[in-house]
Amino acid sequence: MKTLKLRIKDKHANQLNELAGAVNFVWNYVNDLSFKNLQRTGYFFSAYDIAAYTKGSGELLNLHSQTLQAITETHAKSRKQFKKAKLNWRTNNPKAKRKSLGWIPFKKTAIKYMGVKKSGKKILKSTIQFSLAKGKKLIIDMWDSYNLAIYTINTCELVQDSRGLWYACITVKEYPKVVCGTDQIGIDLGCKEAGTTSDGDILATKLTHKYAAKLSTAQRANNKKRARAIHAKIKNTRQDLIHKFTSKLVSTNKTIIIGKLQSKSFTSSKLAKSVYDAGWFEVKRQLTYKCKHAGCHYGEVNESYTTQTCSCCGSRQNSPKGRIGLGIREWLCECGVTHDRDVNAAKNILALGLERLAVGITVL
Repeated sequence: MKTLKLRIKDKHANQLNELAGAVNFVWNYVNDLSFKNLQRTGYFFSAYDIAAYTKGSGELLNLHSQTLQAITETHAKSRKQFKKAKLNWRTNNPKAKRKSLGWIPFKKTAIKYMGVKKSGKKILKSTIQFSLAKGKKLIIDMWDSYNLAIYTINTCELVQDSRGLWYACITVKEYPKVVCGTDQIGIDLGCKEAGTTSDGDILATKLTHKYAAKLSTAQRANNKKRARAIHAKIKNTRQDLIHKFTSKLVSTNKTIIIGKLQSKSFTSSKLAKSVYDAGWFEVKRQLTYKCKHAGCHYGEVNESYTTQTCSCCGSRQNSPKGRIGLGIREWLCECGVTHDRDVNAAKNILALGLERLAVGITVL
């Protein structure tokens, strides 16, 4: 099972906001009903019990019966997960202190894929039809970067982000099998470059400084909408770069070894901003599930002294050490080999992951 997130066109926003209000109404009714039953009997309502009280309300709220079931099931599951007798109320009133982001769930029986067509040279546009009450239909268009035509759709949730933009989160049962490559590679994580491979490829995700001037201008002008848009641009661009980097690694390598580096070890230091900008956790997260899907071997090793140790002879005599040596990006070993600091570390990480000697390197 996999979830695909697709951007819905803005022309559907008003209709989706109206349906989200109906979903919130059902949620609040179920929330209040469950709490009153707990006070009266001492027992929680299950999703099956609540279904009897919401039966037929879909015609008045313009919601499909399967949507009503999805709301009650999510409510019962969330109540157990957070161990609360009563959950938070949902509202899409813009004047409310705690506005809830839009959410509209649909099950498989209420979803019909209408097809995909080209919109421009590389962009695909898909159309999906959702069933509502009394035979009414909701037809939405979305930008399709995955090509839904090759997937089998299971469920779908229409969700709203903090900027008011709508997305379709679609779970699919079948998706193309990725075949891993034949090579082996090591990855060294860092602040200057988010990731450097033993082959010399670099992942550069430091985007905050690129948009710093625009962001500061928006913040000084108290333009919250513009500031949110810039933050979203930074996040989406970083995510795209990491996806392309990790997908390339998985498609060309059968073994991927990465240094075990914890972000929380640096977040309390002056390097916190650079660490958050590097996205180490996201790199590891994507490699974990992509390698599992493709059948690649993925491992993490202790990267202690991998920067200081020569990947050719194993010596640490002339290597840069300590904080003073952080600015030294290249160094000459006593064996006569010149090393790039990050590439050398990545080679040592790969050797440790394979549990063997790489070009005579000693065990660290």
